[in-house]
Amino acid sequence: MKKVLTLLVALTMVLSLVSGCSKSSTPTDSQTTPTTAPEATTAPEVEATTAPEAPATAAAKTGLSVITSLGKSTAATADAEGLAQTDAYIFAVLVGEDGKIAACKIDAAQTKINFSTEGKITSDINAEFKSKQQLGDDYGMRKASAIGKEWNEQADAFAAYVVGKTVEEVKGIAINEEGIAGDADLAASVTVHIGDFVEGVAEAVANAQELGASSTDKLGLGVTTDIAKSTDATADAAGLAQAYTNIAVSTVGADGKITSCFIDAVQGNVNFDTAGVITTDLTVAPLAKQVLKDEYGMKKASSIGKEWYEQANAFAAYVTGKTTDEVTGIALNEEGKAGDADLAASVTVHIGPFMANIAKAVENSAK
Repeated sequence: MKKVLTLLVALTMVLSLVSGCSKSSTPTDSQTTPTTAPEATTAPEVEATTAPEAPATAAAKTGLSVITSLGKSTAATADAEGLAQTDAYIFAVLVGEDGKIAACKIDAAQTKINFSTEGKITSDINAEFKSKQQLGDDYGMRKASAIGKEWNEQADAFAAYVVGKTVEEVKGIAINEEGIAGDADLAASVTVHIGDFVEGVAEAVANAQELGASSTDKLGLGVTTDIAKSTDATADAAGLAQAYTNIAVSTVGADGKITSCFIDAVQGNVNFDTAGVITTDLTVAPLAKQVLKDEYGMKKASSIGKEWYEQANAFAAYVTGKTTDEVTGIALNEEGKAGDADLAASVTVHIGPFMANIAKAVENSAK
């Protein structure tokens, strides 16, 4: 019995020892290694930013029209000198592929030439005649304007108004009985008669051609006028009061190069006799040379057999792709004609006015 008791005590001690060893070999919580890796954290999604898209570039047409009148001319009297007045309204447009006007410029050359009851020109034939856009405030409409706007400001407002419109929408602009804008919004910035504006813009769109311009190009218009060819009346020939207006429209790309060019001119001729009586039919509107084409009559006298409009178009094509500096740097001979043999083969007229107007057009395109 004593042996059995001793064996039980020994067995109890062994079990206690095993149990203690087992507990001491179990890792503590601070030592426990996770059985699975922690989930990776992901950075919050950032919305990608994209650069703004550049304006879509598409082919565009360049158009020009000129509406001319001699109607305000008057004969010389004992109380007042005679007046030969030529009013040439000039419209340039850039038309997109969708038929909508992408840009518009409007100007006018109002040229007044005085003559006496003896049939003598009394105006300075060497004077500079500025267009209404060039005159700006010097034109003098602001004081008489109900809205305090000068002519050039009102012309610019109308030009801005037609941008984005089709020719049908332009023709549909409301005009009241007085010839003024019937639309209240338009009338708030344009109080001059707009009948010629509507007609001129519509005609410019109709005349528009694909000459290399793009819809994002800048449109410019250049105008110069002189009366240098005006002459006194004599017993053998009528006097001539001639307002000669040269015009150029150009489009300019982002690189400063001319992308399209169109050149035109109009001659407002008023004849009078030695008593200062006007002999010209003032109801007949002078036509621009690009409209007259062969009827202008230069081809027979041309050494290269080219009409004026053909030579103007050849020069316009020649300057396309050039900068202003390159245009103004074109060589001239002593007669004011092209000094470059290749250019002279297609253009024999005086090109000084062409160059000056293109430079003006490019300058105005930035405005």
